[in-house]
Amino acid sequence: TTISVVSLSLSLSLSLSLSLSLSPSPSLPNWSRYVSKAARKTQLEFDYDGPSMKTSVPGPRSQHVSSQNVGAINFFCNYEESRGNYLVDVDSNRMLDIYTQISSIPIGYNHPALLKLMANANSLSTLVNRPALGILPPENFPEKITESLLSVAPSGMTRVQTMACGSCSNENAYKAMFIWYRNKERGHNIPSDEDLSTCMINQAPGCPDLSILSFMGGFHGRTMGCLATTHSKSVHKLDVPSFDWPIAPFPRLQYPLEEFTKENAQEEARCLEEVEDLIVKWRQKGKPVAGIVIEPIQAEGGDNHASPDFFRSLRNIAHKHGCAFHVDEVQTGGGSTGKFWAHEHWGMDDPADIVSFSKKLLTGGYYHKDELQADKPYRIFNTWMGDPSKNLLLAEVLNVIRRENLLEEVMRSGKALLNGLYELQAQYPGILSRARGQGTFCAIDIRDDATRNSLLLKARDKGVLLGGCGDRSIRFRPALIFKEYHVHIFLNIFNDVLAQHK
Repeated sequence: TTISVVSLSLSLSLSLSLSLSLSPSPSLPNWSRYVSKAARKTQLEFDYDGPSMKTSVPGPRSQHVSSQNVGAINFFCNYEESRGNYLVDVDSNRMLDIYTQISSIPIGYNHPALLKLMANANSLSTLVNRPALGILPPENFPEKITESLLSVAPSGMTRVQTMACGSCSNENAYKAMFIWYRNKERGHNIPSDEDLSTCMINQAPGCPDLSILSFMGGFHGRTMGCLATTHSKSVHKLDVPSFDWPIAPFPRLQYPLEEFTKENAQEEARCLEEVEDLIVKWRQKGKPVAGIVIEPIQAEGGDNHASPDFFRSLRNIAHKHGCAFHVDEVQTGGGSTGKFWAHEHWGMDDPADIVSFSKKLLTGGYYHKDELQADKPYRIFNTWMGDPSKNLLLAEVLNVIRRENLLEEVMRSGKALLNGLYELQAQYPGILSRARGQGTFCAIDIRDDATRNSLLLKARDKGVLLGGCGDRSIRFRPALIFKEYHVHIFLNIFNDVLAQHK
């Protein structure tokens, strides 16, 4: 297997304190007051037995610490005491975490397999020495990449370029698409003297007027190029200059899906037609579309879904017009939809030219076809290009996923979660609507933003951490070890919150 320059990133806070007690939890309480079907009673050996709340959140200690540093911080955490599906804060509040650091914890907090790995003396060098991977990688790095990232490579992908985070993964993937497109236009990869001189003063042809087509509601990061393709919330983009790149509508499906088959098919056809129109229009403007970027499920933008047929047709449009097709799996990758990659649900042998990742894979980066390999050293480059210690962790995470059949667990838990959301929206039709999801990657709409935010805070004070997305949705992003009985714990607490909501 050919391996391009690779790297890894920090997306999980690693505790080096290995004194955590890993004794089995007490037997679970009876959480059957809401759910008619009894939960499976398998127990995680390192999980707590349920939420335990001492104060409202943020509690006194969190408020004291945050008096000097406010902003986006929700509360301060005690990661040493957090276990499995439960996050503990500095006030000793223990919460069932169904948001998991914005979808980035793959197998729970302080998993014994990861603690054991980090206690191994052979891992210490990787922890204390952070190399500039692009120029001085460790000897075992290609082997570790093969064990981890390349072992779960998407269909048709033989190369991986690792990076530090989701935004820089997408940013560099965009660069790769532009480089590929220009070399294709030239018919070779040798720039002219004019190319070399004009790029130094930000002028064409060295800095060409190319574009990337993205979708309304999409989120691809907060760096400059990524922001031009991010269209989820104004707070991300306000006051930052951007590019004149095309923005297509993303399908707005009606639910339940089985009742709106015709309408949803028409909506997807409308969006696909608009994509083709925009590609033609931007070519006529002298800013041809070098690539199309899309999420399999728009996450930050509101958990917006489209059918496999929509994505297959979009892939064909990219082929037709000579555009690279970039699937952003930063939030959807890693197993939470029941398949390791969400695009696997499309059933395609050739789903993409580039697939970017981060979050649950613990390192950022992108897989790509051979032809999108950078043609010269340093074109896709930075100092660290990640952190090899995260590759060690990822290899062990993948071992746990395979050993414990966690993708099957995700399907079981996801079915219970979605069915529970269906029941709750039937019970509270004035508050809840549009329950949707794949695996445990689920969401539900709340009647308005104020109600959504109130429910999130009330659930948190009762011991359940959830996240919002879009204008009025709640998104569910549990770890892969989230089991059916955790679903029932959540449903009971959320039912209580809804019942008490005025």
